[in-house]
Amino acid sequence: MTRKTGPLAVFDLDGTLSDAGHRQYLLERTPRDWDAFFAAAPPLAEGVQLCKEAAEECEVLYLTGRPERCRADSLDWIAAQGLPEGRLFMRRNDDRRPARRTKLEILRRLGRDREIRMVVDDDELVCQDAERAGFRVVRARWGARSTSEAMKDAQEREGRT
Repeated sequence: MTRKTGPLAVFDLDGTLSDAGHRQYLLERTPRDWDAFFAAAPPLAEGVQLCKEAAEECEVLYLTGRPERCRADSLDWIAAQGLPEGRLFMRRNDDRRPARRTKLEILRRLGRDREIRMVVDDDELVCQDAERAGFRVVRARWGARSTSEAMKDAQEREGRT
């Protein structure tokens, strides 16, 4: 893939492009069933449409809290939804820091060399930290309608999504 020089549009996956709402029950079990959670991911029409529109002017990148072990499945899912091709940034398998920390670290690195036109995410803590760092944030409220306590715990305390 040839690297572009224009602005970037950075999209989260779970709760932004894929519906996390109906599968959160998988996180309420002990142990949590992460493989099933990441596999059962219908698209969110609002997020998919915004991503396709952003690709008209921006290079689209995907930034998720999913671990590296989910890379192949995540790329397959992106392609199956007809989403724009783009680099996928994921956390290391052993990285349990909160998504807001790992994502902000990557956003700052990307923003050193390129304009980030928008960051689209459903996690309010990620959105707040990105805004404080000077990024333009679009809150994916279409995906955050039913974020369970188990999902919030996984995002903030377990460093899982």
